[in-house]
Amino acid sequence: MRHALRSALALAALVFAAAPALAELRTQSITYQHEGVELEGFLAWDASKATAQAPQPGVVVCHEWWGNSQYAHERAKKLAELGYVAFALDLYGKGKLTGDPKQAQAWSGELYGNVELLRGRAKAGYDVLAKQPQVDATRIAAIGYCMGGTVALELARTGAPLRAVVPFHASKLSSLGIADDNARITATITVCHGGDDAFVTTEELATFVAEMKAAKLDYQFLSYAGAVHSFTNRDADKYGIPGVAYDAKADARSWEHMKLALAEAFAPIAKR
Repeated sequence: MRHALRSALALAALVFAAAPALAELRTQSITYQHEGVELEGFLAWDASKATAQAPQPGVVVCHEWWGNSQYAHERAKKLAELGYVAFALDLYGKGKLTGDPKQAQAWSGELYGNVELLRGRAKAGYDVLAKQPQVDATRIAAIGYCMGGTVALELARTGAPLRAVVPFHASKLSSLGIADDNARITATITVCHGGDDAFVTTEELATFVAEMKAAKLDYQFLSYAGAVHSFTNRDADKYGIPGVAYDAKADARSWEHMKLALAEAFAPIAKR
């Protein structure tokens, strides 16, 4: 009987030891500065995987033109569930969040009209993430939605040592500066685009492809048939903007494509 009990306890110990650690999702608001403007980002990570002793890859999340919303935070948490350390940066300023298209257009217009400010604001968010002790600063990527997709690409054009960039339904893909800025890009690029996105012209798409080819960059362009602008946002239809709608299939497929892009980019060099 005692032998059987000892065997059972030993087996239980082995099973317990082999079981994966339970996820410990943590989130933290981080206040930081850029050119005198107070910004507030949102950090998410799994404390059972990402620690100072075992730092994990980081992902910058660039928000839509509405501001650093709950949507961006949810995407950051989904990335944390995958084992990454995600930081939803702030492009506008602490507390600047809106559901009014006119206000969003005004705020985003200030950045689109000043490419150095836009890039600097993006780089400030990147720097915050790279300094976190649980982040492997040699393995950082950037993703972004709508305006944030543009911002993720512009962050790459600063020369920030990104491994991958994944823009979802980006409002603009080609350089906001000069085409030569693409030579600074170190990342692979995976564009997730709505096939029926009326906000992006065929001329803009052609310009982007030409820039990528001229810079000899590693990129892929994925177009989801029938999907329109903001296809990843479940609340997109609520804004009542023509040409803006959620698409569940395109959302799911693009997320899987992002996962593949990140896994490839973060893989050890010897395994590439």
